[in-house]
Amino acid sequence: MHHFALLDGVLHAEDVPLPAIAKAVGTPCYIYSAATFVRHYRVFAGALAAAGVPHLVCYAMKANSNQAVLSLLAHEGAGMDVVSGGELMRAQAAGVPGERIVFSGVGKTDAELAAALDAGILCFNAESESELFRLSAIAVEKGIRAPVSLRVNPDVDAKTHAKIATGASETKFGIPVSRARGIYAEAAALPGLKVSGVDMHIGSQITSLDPFGHAFQVLGDLLDALRSDGHAIDHIDLGGGLGVPYEVARPDPPLPEEYAALVARHANRFGCRVILEPGRMIAANAGILLTRVIHRKTGEAKTFLVADAAMNDLIRPTLYDAHHEVWSVERRPGEEEPVDIVGPVCETGDYLALGRPMPPVERGDLLAIMTAGAYGAVQASTYNTRTLVPEVLVSGHRFHVVRPAFAPAEQIARESVPDWIDEASAAAGLPEACAEERR
Repeated sequence: MHHFALLDGVLHAEDVPLPAIAKAVGTPCYIYSAATFVRHYRVFAGALAAAGVPHLVCYAMKANSNQAVLSLLAHEGAGMDVVSGGELMRAQAAGVPGERIVFSGVGKTDAELAAALDAGILCFNAESESELFRLSAIAVEKGIRAPVSLRVNPDVDAKTHAKIATGASETKFGIPVSRARGIYAEAAALPGLKVSGVDMHIGSQITSLDPFGHAFQVLGDLLDALRSDGHAIDHIDLGGGLGVPYEVARPDPPLPEEYAALVARHANRFGCRVILEPGRMIAANAGILLTRVIHRKTGEAKTFLVADAAMNDLIRPTLYDAHHEVWSVERRPGEEEPVDIVGPVCETGDYLALGRPMPPVERGDLLAIMTAGAYGAVQASTYNTRTLVPEVLVSGHRFHVVRPAFAPAEQIARESVPDWIDEASAAAGLPEACAEERR
């Protein structure tokens, strides 16, 4: 469910008509519904509570790390799953205490490990023996013990897109479950470490409960073995990955209540607190990308709608072959026709939707790219020296720009040209006019 709906023929975000935001902020822009973020978090956490699962929900902030979004969720009591030192800083800036932060990721630097130790985070989800050795050394230098769990790769097929599947043996993530007991023994013997948990994450946009059930069974078996080895495990981190409905024509993924019931069936065996890391499930349907049609173009075999949003603003269709529903903000009467919705970037792969049936759309019309609240703005870039799009948060009748646009003039102003370029040009025999142009 989300809070984007047609009211009197015009698409609204909560109580705000989208044309009003377009007029005030310009396009393209991301628009988020505060009510949707809060509702999704409450539904997920509430389902776990109702199922009797002792839990902590750590929002996977890589899905959408805007400070306003993080603050909303922090006020709801959410923890955060961070994957970089920058995300750790964002979580702290949003007021999330260290005891509600877990640090994941395969490539934590020494500086990041040290910063997380200083922050007093709940747990490091370590992904290699090398990381354990570095964390041990840094913790010893600081005279503290680092709480650690090992991310275990259960070799489970998540049945999702190859680029977001993380639980199979050929991926870079985690340690093989077959080696887990030996590496846990190594970790327990290292100074400065406190083995406290077990972690896994098998992928994203998972639309069946079967892969989760298989992975939970593997982790339960490992947990039994680790406890028999003498490890005091106080939590198990099941990661995230629950899918969301991107396409109307496809069956909906499992509901949070169904997922919580599955977790509950394994929780008694786990016998400890369960940490979960939903990201997409909370953020995706809470946001849209608003774009305006620049041109309507008729090709030899296709009709193109050239929008002012592009692959640099929303790369998911190009990167993941992702489908996003596209809604006309003010629908015109008439029959639908298939169109390619493309952007201005100089790449054939720059598209938002291909062969999409749309009602009549003309130059100047507004389109809403739906389910864009996760992995949208966080992956946006300034490719082609395009403006980094602004982000807007709506609550009821109010809206606020929570991240302003980063325009080309500002981008250029942050760059500099070294003095020696002119000298190099002169040495290369370039005409003075060329050197002057460089200046």
